[in-house]
Amino acid sequence: MVRDHWVIENRLYWVLDMVFHDDECRIRTKAAPENFTTLKHMALNLARKNKGRDFVRIRLKTAAWDDDFLASLISR
Repeated sequence: MVRDHWVIENRLYWVLDMVFHDDECRIRTKAAPENFTTLKHMALNLARKNKGRDFVRIRLKTAAWDDDFLASLISR
């Protein structure tokens, strides 16, 4: 049971903290934290769907800079 917890911790929350700096997020009013978390999870899932040798952070940066790459992520 403890190992299952740490699998979830390492698989999702650590990545959210490293890629999106989730621990430093200052969004705390009304429904904004839930909405922003949903958007971060969606972006992370889209970046993970693209199988490649580069890191998730690099894929997200590339998607921010390259509209064609962003369209390819969304269309998959």
